[in-house]
Amino acid sequence: MKSQHPVGYLYDPLFLSHTLPGHPENHERLEAVMRRLREYGELEHLIELTFAPADETQLCAVHVDAYVELVKQVSARGRAMLGPDTYIHPATFRAASAAAGAAMAAVRAVLGGQVDRAFALVRPPGHHAFPDHGEGFCLFNNIACAAQYALGEVPGEGRPARPLERVMIVDWDVHHGNGTQAMFYEDPRVLFVSIHQFPLYPMSGHVNELGAGPGRGYTVNVPLPPRIGDAGYARVLEEIVVPLARRFRPELMLMSAGYDGHWIDPLAGMALSLTGFGRIVATLSQLSEDLCAGRLVGVLEGGYDHDVLSYGVLNTFRLLRGESVASLLDPIGPFAGREASVEPIIRQVRAAHALSSSQT
Repeated sequence: MKSQHPVGYLYDPLFLSHTLPGHPENHERLEAVMRRLREYGELEHLIELTFAPADETQLCAVHVDAYVELVKQVSARGRAMLGPDTYIHPATFRAASAAAGAAMAAVRAVLGGQVDRAFALVRPPGHHAFPDHGEGFCLFNNIACAAQYALGEVPGEGRPARPLERVMIVDWDVHHGNGTQAMFYEDPRVLFVSIHQFPLYPMSGHVNELGAGPGRGYTVNVPLPPRIGDAGYARVLEEIVVPLARRFRPELMLMSAGYDGHWIDPLAGMALSLTGFGRIVATLSQLSEDLCAGRLVGVLEGGYDHDVLSYGVLNTFRLLRGESVASLLDPIGPFAGREASVEPIIRQVRAAHALSSSQT
């Protein structure tokens, strides 16, 4: 099938060097992804985009100087734990800087017209990284770097000729994107939507976390109980994400792509299938077509079953290129149990963000 959209990918073997055997977020995750993409010949349909690691000045446009220096110095000294679940390896600073650089380069390629869409296949992941600290397997906040780059807030060569005024981030990792939320909590230029399981780490992301000051109303949390499956997520997209996007009218859409909401993922308790993930990507792809000339960038976050992760990324690329949900691969199949009701949460979120019955 000829690609409807030119789609770029960003990857470097350096991302494999940050690793800790036995930890759920180790190099094997991304190895599985690249193996699956090669197995199905997907890379032949994609444009490999070049990038450079984010330099310290660029990182300090998103994170506080002392934290960037801490990660650099601890990494230089060797192995250490930044917290109970977040490790640092001798290669961590280089890998994390490269991940941030790849996210920004993906935006640069899309805004510059080199590709219509792009997906940064990076690790370590980023959406739990705050301005002043990392947690939850995350060191630097890659999606925040991408958004700040689009807004013209990151110095260096290749900055957008015209900084954007409205960027939308949709985080569909099963864990709340608490670091990303903190980055933009008072910024009305960024509409941040997190769809996540609750209760679950990091135990944040309540409906009433709305943003503050000029950013009030631009943080949208959809905390879902366990076992919300494909149909429930489809309703969240249709009744919350789509009307919010149409009201905000972003100039660029970003997605924190986590595949840990699948029903067999070991770290969560949701009931999504690979087809369900595909419907999320298809919906965001269509929104980008309708609202911002198809400009859509994905950044890899979580996903800890390697088959789910690798097939999920493969399907994502196929959808970004223009294939239909009906053509996607789902060898694992749907959740066989009873799915929980999503109705109460939808009502709460729509009321909190003044989504009327006509905005669907």
